[in-house]
Amino acid sequence: MTWRMLLTVVGLFGWMSLTAWDRTVREADAEERGQAGREIAAVALRADEKPAPDAPAKPASREELEKKFAESLSGVQLVGRFTIDGKDDPPKPEKYTINKVSKVEGKENLWLFATRIQYAQFDVAVPLTLEVAWAGDTPVITLTDFTIPGLGTFTARVLFYDGRYAGTWQHGKVGGTLFGRIEKLPADAPPPQKTD
Repeated sequence: MTWRMLLTVVGLFGWMSLTAWDRTVREADAEERGQAGREIAAVALRADEKPAPDAPAKPASREELEKKFAESLSGVQLVGRFTIDGKDDPPKPEKYTINKVSKVEGKENLWLFATRIQYAQFDVAVPLTLEVAWAGDTPVITLTDFTIPGLGTFTARVLFYDGRYAGTWQHGKVGGTLFGRIEKLPADAPPPQKTD
């Protein structure tokens, strides 16, 4: 074998080795890129997945709902506005202070509200025994032709939910809507007194 042939053979094997090494590196690199791409895709898919819904929460019992209702409306002020049907006037402010709410013992849907009612020119402290109906988990005060001493006779439906109240009212031929927030009174605040 001549030197020239030997160099050609060695060169050929070297070139083949380099080509095989290059192919192996490229395949490994492609495999790494493919694996990285699959990992990124898997993470992206997991990010798009919605978590499995939790088992539906067990509905609260009537006893639990009533306890929550009494607690959420004791020591609060309902601060909001009322409208008058047929008038373009802006809603007028109203404020109801509820010192305590408790279920009337032995009566299915009657509740005693120790209240102070402030709206328009009125400011009256009065206990009210009112019917409370339930729309699912939502309490609704219902009164029909109910006389409030010093104020007159009213029909109303007022619901309470998540720190808010809203409803309808009727006083004789005049009626409208009412709405607002339920605000807790400070724990150390004395019970509100009627102003002159």
